[in-house]
Amino acid sequence: MNIHLNFIFKAKAYTLSVCLLLLSISCINKEKNNTEETITKTDKLEKLYSNHLVMAYKYLDSIDITNNNGTNKKYYLNSRMHFKKSEPILSYIEKENYKSLNSPNLLRIQEEDPTDIKINQPIGYQVVEENLLSESMDTLALSRALKVTSGRLKLIENNIDLSFKDYHVLWLVRDAIVRIASTGLSNFDSPILGASLNESGYALGTLNDVFTIYQNNFKNKDLLQKWKTELINSQKTLNTDFDSLDRYEYIKNHTNKQLELLKAIQEDWSIEFPLELALKNNTTSLFSKNTFNLEYFSDYKSDTAHLNTKIDLGKQLFNDKRFSIKNDMSCATCHIKEKAFTDEKITFNKHVKRNTPTLTYSGLQKSFFLDNRSGSLEGQIVGVVTNHDEFNADLKHIIEVVKHDKNYAKAFDTLYARGATDMNIRHSIASYVRSLNEFSSKFDNNINGKENTLTEVEKRGFNIFMGKASCATCHFPPLFNGTVPPNFSESELEIIGVPETKENKKLDDDLGRYNLFKTEERKGAFKTPTIRNIELTTPYMHNGVYETLEQVMDFYNKGGGSGLGFNVPHQTLPFDNLDLSEDEIQAIIAFMRTLTDNHLGENEAL
Repeated sequence: MNIHLNFIFKAKAYTLSVCLLLLSISCINKEKNNTEETITKTDKLEKLYSNHLVMAYKYLDSIDITNNNGTNKKYYLNSRMHFKKSEPILSYIEKENYKSLNSPNLLRIQEEDPTDIKINQPIGYQVVEENLLSESMDTLALSRALKVTSGRLKLIENNIDLSFKDYHVLWLVRDAIVRIASTGLSNFDSPILGASLNESGYALGTLNDVFTIYQNNFKNKDLLQKWKTELINSQKTLNTDFDSLDRYEYIKNHTNKQLELLKAIQEDWSIEFPLELALKNNTTSLFSKNTFNLEYFSDYKSDTAHLNTKIDLGKQLFNDKRFSIKNDMSCATCHIKEKAFTDEKITFNKHVKRNTPTLTYSGLQKSFFLDNRSGSLEGQIVGVVTNHDEFNADLKHIIEVVKHDKNYAKAFDTLYARGATDMNIRHSIASYVRSLNEFSSKFDNNINGKENTLTEVEKRGFNIFMGKASCATCHFPPLFNGTVPPNFSESELEIIGVPETKENKKLDDDLGRYNLFKTEERKGAFKTPTIRNIELTTPYMHNGVYETLEQVMDFYNKGGGSGLGFNVPHQTLPFDNLDLSEDEIQAIIAFMRTLTDNHLGENEAL
């Protein structure tokens, strides 16, 4: 009996132990599952981002300028690799910090007004690269750049807080796609090593990691696989030497496909964007009239009702000579449609010092006039109206002209809440100018797959323009001006040392931006214009000094003003000379001529 009871007791104890064990395992698994559930997509993204930032600054901290250059170069390359892997996230959430960390080795100048001018020494990877890997190392500049760059990365890493919604992820990815196509293919940020292609591959790898983290968002798993396959194929294409890459084919076959896939992902995820930035949310090409959100480039962003009618009204005003004090000049007097809205003169008259720039694509900028003195097209119009050598009038005069014209007065009362105010008049004219973005050129139609007419010489010219010649490090595609992608929030100034005459004997005495604030480091600084429609906008440069594109290319090939022997201490060209052959020069010119729009002045959508 005792034996039987003892057996029963042991059996019950064993059963209880098993139950407790199973309960314990169940609790552990439940706790594990709960822990996994609490690790959000954003947490994983933060960890990915943080790891790359930490490795970036650790490798920078390992650089010792007293060590041999080979070891330091390895540390630099590893740091740069992790920096570029962090780039898609870093550049999206830390735009100003990213700009500092990745800017050219040039002074950073901020001019708010004459009493608030800041001139900062550059920091970041390009400063490190140019000093660490140059034959004449500036140890002080290098030490400072290493310290400040590492410190900035640590500060960013210690303050990570990604409050992302799903649409932020798609904006982040789109920025990375556009950055690679517009600056990554041109060695914009790797002037010494020429490593931008491999580094763009690193950024694409991070995009793959991002979508792996967000894989559960995909209803269509085939779409996720298509994206991953496209990224792998893009990385393989970029895994080549700098001069061999066919940039035209990369953009046509990869950038465009990535944007198309991104639109499909947007639909698959059922994304509703709260607003549009510089690029339209549904864009599938960089080279289309449907690429850009014009409101982003306007300082009158809320007034888009009846916009097409306002554009038509602005066109009438643009051609009305009554706005000038002598009734003899309209906007169209200097900006002639058939000449891509220029006038084909060196300067409009003897009183004007600068060449008339094209108005095509001018609305897709953030600063205006050749010295960037106006922040909007509406503001630029004021400058033209009040200039003694142009309209020589004032805003009251243009208001009176409009109010005394019954058709104008009725139109403004119908279209604008406050009628014919000077701001509304200027907005109407500016809206017309902002519509002069055709994207209908031979190049646009070919890269968008509408034509197959580009010659091998023209394609080669584009590749040299984007590659060896470094043209695209200032004239960024797709606008081919100085408005910097992918954010398009700044229109750059450059100092290139333009001569006074085509004989290249003397530096031009127009000091450009310097005349506004008297900042010494801005002497000779002018806005980078678009080269779209360039074959129609002769003569060239701010002073109209060159009559042909061959003369322009010769100037750049020799290294700008410094290459001609002028004293240009702050010249910003990223090269001493280009060493281009005559065939290469002619190929670039052939490419530039493919940028002529087919229907200048017409408001046709691509």
